Amino acid sequence: MKLTKKSHACVRLEKDGRTLVIDPGTFTEEDAAVGADAILVTHEHLDHFNEDRLRAGMEGNPGAEIWTLKSVAEQLSAAFPGRVHTVGHGDTFTAAGFDVQVHGELHAVIHPDIPRITNVGYLIDGGTVFHPGDALTVPDRPVETLMLPVMAPWNKIAEVIDYVREVKPVRAYDIHDALLTDLARPIYDNQIGALGGTEHLRLAPGASAQV
Repeated sequence: MKLTKKSHACVRLEKDGRTLVIDPGTFTEEDAAVGADAILVTHEHLDHFNEDRLRAGMEGNPGAEIWTLKSVAEQLSAAFPGRVHTVGHGDTFTAAGFDVQVHGELHAVIHPDIPRITNVGYLIDGGTVFHPGDALTVPDRPVETLMLPVMAPWNKIAEVIDYVREVKPVRAYDIHDALLTDLARPIYDNQIGALGGTEHLRLAPGASAQV
């Protein structure tokens, strides 16, 4: 499987000539979903869900479909009848040839005064890749490649390190990093790499790796 990092929380997965895109939000490239056969969205926050980017992907490929939670599906279903599917924790489905399991229910706590919204994570092909969205969800099975949210208003580096330790992936790639300055990246790299207990990696936007 080819994994391509897009800006912030968006990734593209390619296998057997088909493409799956997760979380093409406002902080990622305008064409992030173009060419996708399937699109997954973890939650409604703008850095993960941008309607224009989704529309570009859906209109560019009449066979493309979206799987997401109810709050996002309600905003898209009328425009793409029969092509937008609502999912929740525990669901399983196949999207563009990828086997997907849904894990998690709620966004991480940003502040006690801010109501928590729904958030789901996607486990791809039995644990080859896990994208948690904006939560530190631990799947109930081993994970080979963890997409690791390294910097957000709702987390701190101690929580990120402990999350890597709990999931115990073979490797962890940074996502949710648009707010992380280049000056801070070596600090995150060193601490997560030294304390996380797994191989910690980072891809520049547009770069790819085989997983």
